[in-house]
Amino acid sequence: MSVTIKSNREIELMREAGKILFQVHDELAKAIKPGISTKDIDRLGEELIRSYGCTPSFLNYNGYPASICVSVNDEVVHGIPNKKHIIREGDIVSLDAGVIYKGYHSDAARTHAVGEISPEAQRLIDATRESFFEGIKYAKPGNHLYDISRAIQRYVEANGFSVVRDLVGHGIGTNLHEDPQIPNFKQVGRGIRLVPGMTLAIEPMVNAGAYDVWWLEDDWTVVTQDGSLSAHYENTVLITDGEPELLSLPTFKHNISNVEI
Repeated sequence: MSVTIKSNREIELMREAGKILFQVHDELAKAIKPGISTKDIDRLGEELIRSYGCTPSFLNYNGYPASICVSVNDEVVHGIPNKKHIIREGDIVSLDAGVIYKGYHSDAARTHAVGEISPEAQRLIDATRESFFEGIKYAKPGNHLYDISRAIQRYVEANGFSVVRDLVGHGIGTNLHEDPQIPNFKQVGRGIRLVPGMTLAIEPMVNAGAYDVWWLEDDWTVVTQDGSLSAHYENTVLITDGEPELLSLPTFKHNISNVEI
């Protein structure tokens, strides 16, 4: 395993990439409404990314054919946008996006409610987001990577949901996916020790039913095996000398107390 420690210059570039991605997600959130197609969302996302002088991280990455992963309801991740797939009232829509700014990536995901959704769907979205913040309580120097993993799983399962096992978070920098892999569930041991300068894409993927998933025939779209809803929440996180910095959520003001695990 080769985990890169970013220099101050690299951190500044990734900080800018994160700010831009935050703006992209903010604009996309405003655009999601009944009647829009998933392809419309992708088209707008690519236009926004390029308007900031960036390149979409996902477009043509290992053959992925779009700039924004748009996953609806039981689609966990990597949904391929399609002009025939129309968003409807009551859907939940996960958007996963990345930008490349001067050679450096930022990666983030959000799940949105379309109009009025079921209380259970809202609870799933909220628990997925909160599990991320439970995890990053441990994203401090001296703690270990799998402390984050264990905290995420613990919160998700305490709320009656399940954590996807087949997909994990990752390091990020000049490459979209770098070491280390970051599971969202408990591992044997504690993993590598966290040090300042690490940049991590931490991304709980949470199902309302069982954690089992499968891939559709397009070889990209991952869905829940039991047809239950799924939600996704992700930010690019910088390990600092103290509290973690969320590069793709620059408006976040944290107040994370010291915790033991």
